[in-house]
Amino acid sequence: MSDIIRLLPDHVANQIAAGEVVQRPASVVKELVENSIDAGATKIELHIKDAGRTLIQIVDNGKGMSPLDARMCFERHATSKIASAADLFALKTKGFRGEALASIAAIAHVTLQTKRAADELGTKILIEGTEVINQEPTQCAVGCNFEIKNLFFNVPARRNFLKSDNVEFKHIIDEFERVVLPHHDIAFRLVHNDQEIYNLAPGQLRKRIVDVFGKKFNDNLVPVTEQTDIVGLDGFVGKPEVAKKSRGEQFLFVNNRFFKDTYFNHAISAAFEHLLPSKLFPSYFLFLEVDPKQIDVNVHPTKTEIKFEEDKAIYSIIRSAVRLGLGKFNITPTLDFERETEFDIPVSMLSQTPVAPEIRVDKTYNPFHIQNTREGQFSGGNSNSGSSTTKDKAFSSALNKAGFGSQFQSASLDEMWNSEAVNEEIEEKPVQVELDVETLKSIGPFILKGSFIIGSVPEGLLVIQYRRAYERMLYDDLMRGFFVNPLASQQLIFPMEKVMSKQEQLAWNEHEKTLSRIGFNWSWVEQELHIDGIPQILDESTVLSCVDKILEQLQMGTLDKGEIAHTVLAQIAFGGSMSFKLQNNQEAVSDFVSRLFEADEHTFSPSGKRIIAQITNEQLIQLF
Repeated sequence: MSDIIRLLPDHVANQIAAGEVVQRPASVVKELVENSIDAGATKIELHIKDAGRTLIQIVDNGKGMSPLDARMCFERHATSKIASAADLFALKTKGFRGEALASIAAIAHVTLQTKRAADELGTKILIEGTEVINQEPTQCAVGCNFEIKNLFFNVPARRNFLKSDNVEFKHIIDEFERVVLPHHDIAFRLVHNDQEIYNLAPGQLRKRIVDVFGKKFNDNLVPVTEQTDIVGLDGFVGKPEVAKKSRGEQFLFVNNRFFKDTYFNHAISAAFEHLLPSKLFPSYFLFLEVDPKQIDVNVHPTKTEIKFEEDKAIYSIIRSAVRLGLGKFNITPTLDFERETEFDIPVSMLSQTPVAPEIRVDKTYNPFHIQNTREGQFSGGNSNSGSSTTKDKAFSSALNKAGFGSQFQSASLDEMWNSEAVNEEIEEKPVQVELDVETLKSIGPFILKGSFIIGSVPEGLLVIQYRRAYERMLYDDLMRGFFVNPLASQQLIFPMEKVMSKQEQLAWNEHEKTLSRIGFNWSWVEQELHIDGIPQILDESTVLSCVDKILEQLQMGTLDKGEIAHTVLAQIAFGGSMSFKLQNNQEAVSDFVSRLFEADEHTFSPSGKRIIAQITNEQLIQLF
């Protein structure tokens, strides 16, 4: 047999390596910007077109390269960062493996212009798919100017797998943020399709965070600092007020290199214990300084996963340092034995309006009356021992034990429940809430108590949360209308202003057609969204909270048009339901219940919360 093992040609090997190093345009941005930082640049500009498909240009004022270095930098494993394996354990630079430029050149048209300060002329190189087309002297500024055009031109399958421009540019923003935060002493500028997105001047870390993520962080950052023999810790955590339902603004750096670590994330979350409601995540920007010999950054192709020798000790230090930082700014509770703690308010209730308790007094109560004694309830001498008042109290007690609390103050039980249906010999039946309109007409009456509609059905009691029911009906009406015509919009006399981060702006603009069709009109003033028109059905008092919830959903993942329509309309329906009040008369309540059961879906709200619950006769019997 002939030999079958052969060496791959360089251009094929480079294309294979590019599959690991260059996953999308954002990967090119990361590698080239990090090279500029390693070159000592104090000013870096990025020019992007079509989310990197057409052009990625990186211009820096670093030290530049000689003609030979300019040619050698595109060779695989050519690097100025390491000379031996021992150097891997003393790394202080971003890149070091010498794969980035070779991989990029294998799948794009690359033009490099570079010059050192000591040279009279610079060098210009043109490469297409690893092949050097031209190299010549040129007049250019000191530093490097990389132009990456037609990314994946010779790998069409990879190009076809790229997402929409908005999604790909969002990934570029992600990588950009991870670089500009630790290097706040460097000026950065980002331009996309000739529109300036960022223009960041050198400054302190706090200023860089505010410039990148918006003014809302200006007064909501808590400094965290700690110095030990194992790790140095510095940075900021966000106050509980800026916590979000997504993990967007969470950044960990070690030796100014971004990394991901769920173990350390848990340490920070543990420091916020009892300060945040469930399902909310704190914001943080923390920088670790660790001896390079104690970490290994070469465990992942993108170098975002890092191994720490002293990870358990670092976990404890991070947790205690964050907790201490929060305590210094009176965000965590203090231990004070002299302080009265009975009036402490849970974090989850701080935003709720206090409501004075209502005291009810039974003016007819007579402690000497036989009905009001425990023995009298079971005596056979009083024909009124099973009167309506006693039954009503038992009914209220049953609702309390069933978990419905004091919202329900029972009407006469004889009006709500046919007593013949209650006997201990009833066979067990499954809970049933699917009732047709004709059946509903024959049962009742329904009564309105607080936010609930209560009515009797053959199987027991039916309880409807009417605001959620209205939310469901409103959502169904909006969705039906949305697919036919744009929803009506009402113009505001005074625009509402909402400060947004760049990520939030991108998420909003990505779905601008859908948001406009739903009834929103707006304009941008730098990082502020000025809302001029809102969906007609939406109450003005709920607009900003509705926008917040829409942004949370948009940032949690990639949604198609149908999903974004559902997300936005569900939030509008929720906001509209908050101001809805059902008339407290039998005709209005019965009509409302009938409309609910005519809907295709009447069991759950658009957000998945229960609308209807049923208390069966058997469940009521077990409570007595």
